[in-house]
Amino acid sequence: MRATTWLAALCLGLCALTASAQTPAPLDTVASVDVPRYMGTWYEIAKYPNWFQKKCASSTSAQYSLQADGQVQVLNRCKTANGEWSEALGMARQIGRANSPRLQVRFAPAWLSFIPMVWGNYWIIDLDPQYQWVVVSEPSREYLWILSRTPELHAATYQGLLGKLAAKGFDLQRIQASTP
Repeated sequence: MRATTWLAALCLGLCALTASAQTPAPLDTVASVDVPRYMGTWYEIAKYPNWFQKKCASSTSAQYSLQADGQVQVLNRCKTANGEWSEALGMARQIGRANSPRLQVRFAPAWLSFIPMVWGNYWIIDLDPQYQWVVVSEPSREYLWILSRTPELHAATYQGLLGKLAAKGFDLQRIQASTP
């Protein structure tokens, strides 16, 4: 009977370890963000592929502009496979304090902004102290972007970010490098 109990305990322990290895810890953000400093152009270096960027073939960027009401205008641009520019204009708002790294974005019309489902989480999970690169995701880790102030990111910096992302529970196999 003791062997059976010990074997059952061992199996339960291994199952618990396996389950915890598959479920990453809650996603942490950076401590704070200086929103005015964050404004400007960011170039997409890599991302998790997603349905709303399927038409983007190259030159993906985001332009952030601080508005008088404290919200942030977001202009996402990319070139399609036929060389035409595609744009999406949206808004972002901070959640919580003035230096919160947790934002929500919407690309739906303003008249729909009262509907919670039109807002998506935009969490800054890693940020260069000089604001030269940033990593953005959301609590479920379904979306991920690595952005830079320049169209290319130094290879060592990129590899370092991949190591940090792996430690945070991101699937590196899903990351797709962007075409400048």
